[in-house]
Amino acid sequence: MEAAVNLPNSARQLHYVIDDGSKVGEARRAAQTLANFEFSAEVAGKVAIAATELANNQLNHAGGGELLMQILGAEDEATFELIALDRGPGMQDIARCMTDGYSTGGTPGTGLGAVRRLADDFDIFSAPGEGTIVMARFGATPALRHGAISIAMHGEVDCGDGWRVVKDADGVSVFVVDGLGHGTFAHEAAEIGIGAFLQSPADPPTEILQRANRLMSKTRGGAAATARFSGNTLTYAGVGNISGYMVAPGRSQGLMSHNGTLGMHQRHTQQLDYRCEPGTLLVMHSDGLSARWDIKNHPTLLHAHPAIIGAALYRDHVRGRDDATVVVVAL
Repeated sequence: MEAAVNLPNSARQLHYVIDDGSKVGEARRAAQTLANFEFSAEVAGKVAIAATELANNQLNHAGGGELLMQILGAEDEATFELIALDRGPGMQDIARCMTDGYSTGGTPGTGLGAVRRLADDFDIFSAPGEGTIVMARFGATPALRHGAISIAMHGEVDCGDGWRVVKDADGVSVFVVDGLGHGTFAHEAAEIGIGAFLQSPADPPTEILQRANRLMSKTRGGAAATARFSGNTLTYAGVGNISGYMVAPGRSQGLMSHNGTLGMHQRHTQQLDYRCEPGTLLVMHSDGLSARWDIKNHPTLLHAHPAIIGAALYRDHVRGRDDATVVVVAL
């Protein structure tokens, strides 16, 4: 069997609200500092330029927005990810807006085109009247098309949610956990849950949740769900308020979880198998996002990169009173 590839959020995802010019410099410095931990000076310089262009673009064309940054993977497989999202006027013609020299705001109009040239992976989604989301990645291309947003509640440093994706020769395993409450103790519970998953991520989902339940008993506990995809079958189990869905053009199927709290869950947990057609997306999220979303309202969004889809769900459905995590995996 090939060695498993762990695709974690190896550093805390940084979140900047871009609402005035001073935030542009703050975000640029943070992006370059974070990039310097895993990447060459050349790559870190590209990241800094892209962060600046994306933040300036938000101020100039959308009245502000949010800039997210994180490192996926590590060492030779590390990827630096920038996601810019806003609720501005959006773009009628994305291709024209990507052309150097085109601008609706009196600026040189080179920002998005420059970011696309600098990035190793790039995608953009925009809808008139709803806003724009841009993803730019630098470094290695992850072995699996996936994306994740995991943001602490406003005012907290530590995020009480967590996630991991592991790809091996036989399939893909996904884990999402939400420590009870928020803050430091919720974060500690989530980290213990992730550790239980990483002990043997290819185990059946029920075994992973039983292990997490046992190890999280010394914490405040939490909710978690795990999925295992192999062949054309998705096996899924969850305890608590993690939502899971399989999404494809024209349909969305909810995945079953049990009531309870890991760390004090005594009942038997059942896993179910679901047939998974090619092109299906797995979407899992904590209750920091409202479950009242329907990608079918935006059929073109289904063709975007999973990181863009996750960012759209976060932007449009975050509750704002808890940590928020959403993971999207292209199966």
